[in-house]
Amino acid sequence: MTHVSHELHDEFPADAEILHKLKVSDAHFAKLADHYHELNREIHRVEAGIEAASDARTEDLKKERLSILDQVSAMITAAKAGAST
Repeated sequence: MTHVSHELHDEFPADAEILHKLKVSDAHFAKLADHYHELNREIHRVEAGIEAASDARTEDLKKERLSILDQVSAMITAAKAGAST
């Protein structure tokens, strides 16, 4: 059980500027980032014992968070490629 922050800026510290630009310019990214933040807070509440959840539910939440991280990573990579052209 960890209580380590998994905010997007913590996951992608070198890409803070790109994260900000995507959040303000891409509605899909903004929605994805907001959903990630909600999931992250829920996982933190479960791990801190504030909110109850089964092991299966916790694993499902973590898998969804990882899926979103994969999508965010791909969007950052695409944004970097677009910026260099």
